[in-house]
Amino acid sequence: MAGHSKWANIQHRKKAQDAKRGKVFTKMIREITVAARQGGGDPDANPRLRLAVDRALAVNMPKDKIEKAAARGAGTDEAAAYEEARFEGYGPGGIAIMADCMTDNRNRTVSEIRHAFNKHGGNLGTDGCVAFMFEQRGVLIYPPDTDEDGLMEAALEAGAEDVISHDDGAFEVLTTPEAFTQVRDDLVGAGLEPADAEVTMRPTTTTALEGEEASKTLRLIERLEDLDDVQHVYTNADIQADAYEEA
Repeated sequence: MAGHSKWANIQHRKKAQDAKRGKVFTKMIREITVAARQGGGDPDANPRLRLAVDRALAVNMPKDKIEKAAARGAGTDEAAAYEEARFEGYGPGGIAIMADCMTDNRNRTVSEIRHAFNKHGGNLGTDGCVAFMFEQRGVLIYPPDTDEDGLMEAALEAGAEDVISHDDGAFEVLTTPEAFTQVRDDLVGAGLEPADAEVTMRPTTTTALEGEEASKTLRLIERLEDLDDVQHVYTNADIQADAYEEA
């Protein structure tokens, strides 16, 4: 969710993760296992696994659990049964929503996602109906008290594409997916630890939501994220900060 409420969005998401840490760990284990299954158990030689491990560390998942998941995925196990699937649809106000899933039962997943959309004022769409509104980008988030000049200089020197400042004072450093790891490592090495960092699907344009539409959208996103088969949810909604308190 780009826009004036970037920092509110980050804080809201972290609180939600803390409240559901067990479920978050389960999703991280699935992601690590599948990544290792597809590209091997060495994070240095498997960029997808490296990103999955980084996400797990960011939510304070114990290293022994991460290592066990990677080792399990690198062998022959149930990870092969998981199918990756993306579901697209529209939320309140016509905003775009995508949910990336890993599932061993596609029919169950489709049913659960459709129910979530219908219950919260949205509707599940067809493949490709909103994907064109997003592009894959590496995104690093910095809090409002970050030194803008120092961040700008270090980010561009590290090979970032752009640094964006938001109305709430937060900053986004944008990279290509391929350059993400190097840029992040260089910024951390320069003493600029991001509050949040990931390769994600970023909307090319956003739609502002306020009031009940904003609150309903947040409830829909939270419901989707709470589903066991959903790994990531993306939207082009730009939501006012006060909506996070009302959702």
